[in-house]
Amino acid sequence: MASSSTSSPKHHQLYAARPDEALLRALREDDKLAFAEIYERYWELLLGVAYRKLHSREAAEEVVQDLFAALWLKRRTQAIQHLKSYLLKAAKYRVIDVLKARLTQTAYLERTRPHVMPQDHSTEETVAADDLSLALLASLMRLPEHTREVFRLSRLEHQSVPEIAVRLNLSRKTVEYHLTRALKALRVSLRDFLTLALVWWW
Repeated sequence: MASSSTSSPKHHQLYAARPDEALLRALREDDKLAFAEIYERYWELLLGVAYRKLHSREAAEEVVQDLFAALWLKRRTQAIQHLKSYLLKAAKYRVIDVLKARLTQTAYLERTRPHVMPQDHSTEETVAADDLSLALLASLMRLPEHTREVFRLSRLEHQSVPEIAVRLNLSRKTVEYHLTRALKALRVSLRDFLTLALVWWW
């Protein structure tokens, strides 16, 4: 039940006034404006929850972006009773996954590179500008097949990079590249979607 491009300010107010239960019903019917309202309603709350635990704006944003991506991709199959509680719990589990990954990475670095100083433990994701510009223009549902599949296995089936590499017969570096590409594209596509939705509501 997609909303038309003739949505008015009253239409916007209608979505904003809907309770979570109504938004969930509309979401299951592929209503993108219902998704946009859920995103707008809970983005800052979830970002704050993730940031307080991770102490990183970028990491917190990725947690929330992953959460909303999963919400949209699994919109027809998830049996959500209470939206706010579900989102908070989902954010909590994703934060735990990030913290576990940090601990695993730290332990690995300490075992394999004991000479590395503590201040060198931070990591950064880098992608060639040209490649990234293409990814940033892609929406979540239009990602290239390999990128979309890597993202699905990682974020929806919770498989590790080595597991995905074996399953898809790719190198680990290639898997990491696809994950980075998908997350960056997702970050922009969600924000662009909200911008377009606001335009529709005028």
